[in-house]
Amino acid sequence: MIETPSLVDQYCHGVLRTELGLGTFEAHLSRTEGPPAPGTTLFDTQTGFAVRRWCPPLLGLEPHCAPAQYIARRRELGVLESGRRLLRGSGITTYLVDTGLPGDLTEPGELASAGAAEAHEIVRLELLAEQVADTSGTVESFLANLAESVHAAAANAVAFTSVAGVRHGLALAPEPPGPGEVRGAAGRWLAGRGVGGELSDPVLLRHLLWSAVASGLPLQLHAGLGTPGLRIDRTDPVLLTDFVRATAGLGTDLVLLHGYPYHRNAAHLAGVFPHVHVDSGAALVRTGARAATVLAEILELAPFGKILFSSGAQGLPELHVVGARLFREALGRVLGTWVAEGAWSLTDAQRVAGMLASGNACRVYGLG
Repeated sequence: MIETPSLVDQYCHGVLRTELGLGTFEAHLSRTEGPPAPGTTLFDTQTGFAVRRWCPPLLGLEPHCAPAQYIARRRELGVLESGRRLLRGSGITTYLVDTGLPGDLTEPGELASAGAAEAHEIVRLELLAEQVADTSGTVESFLANLAESVHAAAANAVAFTSVAGVRHGLALAPEPPGPGEVRGAAGRWLAGRGVGGELSDPVLLRHLLWSAVASGLPLQLHAGLGTPGLRIDRTDPVLLTDFVRATAGLGTDLVLLHGYPYHRNAAHLAGVFPHVHVDSGAALVRTGARAATVLAEILELAPFGKILFSSGAQGLPELHVVGARLFREALGRVLGTWVAEGAWSLTDAQRVAGMLASGNACRVYGLG
């Protein structure tokens, strides 16, 4: 049996503080632009089936119980108690939390308390720039305050993350933009945005990426499936190849998040470039019962010291549970098969399992 006693969730978000009805709960299971097919619900997905498999027992119900029964039990326990039971039942011992999503989500400290775990903050670059812009009156003050904010964030966070692929696409020019180019782009963006306007200017996105690289903290880059309606061909991690090459040797690790359905391309980059790592998590949550196949495909190409677990969870503590359980099950199935076939020794399989579950994340993010 392959054991993974400790899990470091290297990318996730907080959970909702509010009580949820069936329809609201469903909406968080799948990122879709519209309703499900007639006569079905959003539980009729690999993620939905995985929630029904793994979460009911943690709330005192049978696996695969009806969604309405599950939500009734959740409401009976209350949002705090159900969240505490689910998070503590996930087996995750450390959360790295992207605090850049809107909504009434728990902060890292709250997540740590509910889950009896540790938690550290990941700073989202685009949100940081937007917050600075809201309080800066001129281009000069914006750029100065942004540099100061990135520096201050680097002192407390464990990583930066960027959604440049979501906002613009990953086919960005790889080199850092010049000072004049940055000032011009900042002037145009500030003049055209209202308070709270999102940053999607490619020059400023590049400026943010290179500011993060200069900090020395790991930089997480979103790739693959994401926001509903997103042109995912613009988020294929292979589009980052020139940027990856340009950042080689600078001392900053890059972590390619999510990746699916381009997880093999992400794994390939991790295999070629010493400073690139690949996330194995959110792809497993999406693929549910097929998670072992996807994990095996990542293991085909990425060196074992370059693969990190995450749940990618947001909003629902159930997604932390599903991410952790599917990862453990997939890892046990894949490595256990290779041991049974004689391709791997049990000692090597156990060592690699520990690397993927927590060891690699502890090394990359400098965790104790």
